[in-house]
Amino acid sequence: MAETASTNADVKALSLTDSAPEGFWLRAESQTGGVGRRGRKWESPQGNLFCSTVVDMRPGDPEPSSLSFVAGLAVHAAIRSCLPDVPMLLKWPNDVLVSDSKICGILLERVKDQVVVGIGVNIEQAPQVEGRTVTSLSKEGATIDAAGFLDQLASAFEKWVKLWREAGLARILKEWQALAHPVGMIVTTSDDGGDKISGEFAGLTTDGALCLRKADGTLIEIRAGDISIG
Repeated sequence: MAETASTNADVKALSLTDSAPEGFWLRAESQTGGVGRRGRKWESPQGNLFCSTVVDMRPGDPEPSSLSFVAGLAVHAAIRSCLPDVPMLLKWPNDVLVSDSKICGILLERVKDQVVVGIGVNIEQAPQVEGRTVTSLSKEGATIDAAGFLDQLASAFEKWVKLWREAGLARILKEWQALAHPVGMIVTTSDDGGDKISGEFAGLTTDGALCLRKADGTLIEIRAGDISIG
């Protein structure tokens, strides 16, 4: 479609009427009301990718929230196919960094027995994000457009969802950590009161929470929020 308020909102509406089968993707050329994690506004200039898909929740599937790792792996794979040589890093919980800069946004929303996965990727432009350096595929040297990138993304996403179902979350987390900030890297987050907490990244729990080892040796688990690395 040419323009919509939010592809996630559109796909959520379809899910409510049972008319969005797994594997369905919706792409808009521009959005007027895109939203990122924690209600943040997601800038949506024309030329970038704004899309949403759905994943059915089946008996025996891992926790729905773990699809954030699946989405991150799929975006990473799609970008790597376009930019084979640029430095890339997955950052907990669902960021993909290219040349140490933010390039995408991922948002998961549950609707009945489906999870709507919204993905935005900077293809031609890199809108400013407060407190973050940003980049785009074009800036990094790729020549693909949004429609072509979605073809790569949809194929990669299907592959990773299949592995998520068949091999389980432990395999997904292993694959994710192989492409993420290494154990021992200093990460910083904030507690509920807004105070900064820094320590060494100590891996992930079996359900995907981030383990942070403070300077005094205390190990804490982070289950929500954002981190900075380095």
